[in-house]
Order: sequence, then C-alpha cells, then structure tokens
Amino acid sequence: MSPELTGFTNVQKIAPTIIVDLRYATTNNFTHQVIYDFTTAIVRTGTAHKLAAANQALATLGYRLKIWDAYRPVSAQKRLFNVYPDLEFVAKPNPNFSHQKGVTLDLTLTDLAGNECPMPTAFDDFSPLAHRDAPRTAIQNHYYQILNTAMTQAGFVGYENEWWDYRDTDMASFQPLAADPNDYQ
Repeated sequence: MSPELTGFTNVQKIAPTIIVDLRYATTNNFTHQVIYDFTTAIVRTGTAHKLAAANQALATLGYRLKIWDAYRPVSAQKRLFNVYPDLEFVAKPNPNFSHQKGVTLDLTLTDLAGNECPMPTAFDDFSPLAHRDAPRTAIQNHYYQILNTAMTQAGFVGYENEWWDYRDTDMASFQPLAADPNDYQ
C-alpha cells in the first residue's frame, strides 16, 4: 500500500457530512466513564477514502454515516479491557489490532438530518441480539441491509458479533502506528 494512504486522516476532512459522536469521549457509553480525551475521528487515509465512498453511496439514497468510534489508542483499549474483559466484545490491548491500528469503525446509519435509523440494538449492546446473524424486525433489517451493503461495497467487512463494527478489508496491509487524534482537528 502506498505511504500516502497509510498515515492517519481526520475522517471529516475527506467526508465532511459524516457525523462524529465519539461515545468514548463522553460518559454515554457502556463504561459510563470517559475513555479518551479527543473528539476527532481519525483512521488510516486509505480507510478514510473507503469510508467517504460508502457515505457518498448512502447520500444518493438519502442517508449518511454516524461514527461512534474510530482509531482508539492502546491506552484507551487498556481502560476498556480493564472495565470489561470479555474477549467476545472487547479485545485485549494490541497495537496491531483493529481500532488500535486505525482501520476499524463503529458506526450507524442516519437520515440526512442526522436522525439515527432503527437498528438491531443500541451501540455496545453486548448481547446475542448484536450479532450479525441475530433475528431482526423488518424495519431493523431494512436499515441494516442499507448500511451493510454500502460498507461492504466500499471495502469493509463486518465483525460477526457487532452489527456496528466494520473493518477495512485491507487491514492486514497496515502496520501498527500510533497517533494523537487531537493533532488532526
């Protein structure tokens, strides 16, 4: 992968219509604690371009993306794992894995006004209902399929236990890299 695509980028610099609501920068998350001290969503530049393509495809249908979590420093992952050491939902701290590498996003679908669409569960619902193969109502399935189609066509794969978690299909080509999201405002 070319070096210009492997660094970090503020998602909103490439796709300004994406909504960013980083839940771990607030107490509005399953830990009820602030996990990190930034509100800027960053990912690897190549991943950001794929995300922008998904958001653009959704815009033509009357929707847009809302990001709940993006790059998560190893220090934040340590805090999460200490609070909830369940490997099915919270990975051990590892700079070469998922959020800590900057190639994974937790997100949902909204209408163009930013209203969240009905989805299978709330964010960070650590129950079997959050699994991608869990039963859904017709309306939940409708919106989930719109989100999932846009994300997979843009080059992402979903994590089986969390409907909101999408990983760049090229994630293995990115080496570990640390960054301070506050430097990308």
